[in-house]
Amino acid sequence: MTAVGRAVVAARSYLYVPADQPDKVARAADRGADACILDLEDAVAPANKAAARSAVGAFLAGGPGEPAGPQWWVRVNADDAAADIAAVAGPRLTGVVVPKADVDLLAEVHRLLGDAERAGGLPPGSLSVFALLETAGGVLRAEAVAAAPRVVRLGLGEADLAAELCLQPGPDRVELWPLRSRAVLAAAAAGIAPPVGPTETALRDPDRLEATSRLLLRQGFRGRTAIHPAQVPVVNRVFSPTPGEVDAARDVVDRLAAAGRNGSGVAVTADGRMIDAAVARSAREVLDRATAGR
Repeated sequence: MTAVGRAVVAARSYLYVPADQPDKVARAADRGADACILDLEDAVAPANKAAARSAVGAFLAGGPGEPAGPQWWVRVNADDAAADIAAVAGPRLTGVVVPKADVDLLAEVHRLLGDAERAGGLPPGSLSVFALLETAGGVLRAEAVAAAPRVVRLGLGEADLAAELCLQPGPDRVELWPLRSRAVLAAAAAGIAPPVGPTETALRDPDRLEATSRLLLRQGFRGRTAIHPAQVPVVNRVFSPTPGEVDAARDVVDRLAAAGRNGSGVAVTADGRMIDAAVARSAREVLDRATAGR
């Protein structure tokens, strides 16, 4: 596992923004998302890609003195990554979202990002990669994808995967749960942040958005993409620890620490449940997210 690109704070919400709509790009920072993905891929028609690429490059060319805002990612085109990366690399860019991620493509993206850093005077390794598993090959090699240079998060392109695998997902999308588990396992094995859940396409159903987001949380995801600003508050709420969860986690950690000072490796909660190192590890994950403001 490489240290390149691993310092990015894991975001709860990633808002997709069409890169060829400058009014939406200009307002994206005020939508409340932890991260914005300026989309040069699916959201942009082929005839508009060159203009969108140039506009995104200009937008991201601001200096380090600008006010803090969300993370800025760009989803590049897998078949035109060289042109996209050369155009958009700048001091405001957090990294690139790589669709149809596989080890060979990620090796090329790693090289291209290094070239862009040198050309733009950016610190080496400052640009990260968010890898989207959207093909059968990518899922089968998920462990290698997660461990590739600069990769800080994984995501799933469930629509692409369902089409390639001839799946017909039902409302709960249970047919895709094994693929979700594969992404969660790969991220954990590589030591990167837990993966980002796929987009909910039912834009006018906040109850469904909350329910499917909570399912993703239980399945090991710690964030989700959004395709409309109205989805962002729900996603942020679901993937943030509640005050009660934070208090309970702090109590677990404190009780185990006190037991350790008394020479014991286990403790007991106020309601009689045993606390050991594994339980404390889950509690610390909650506290880490709370401390990060996530």
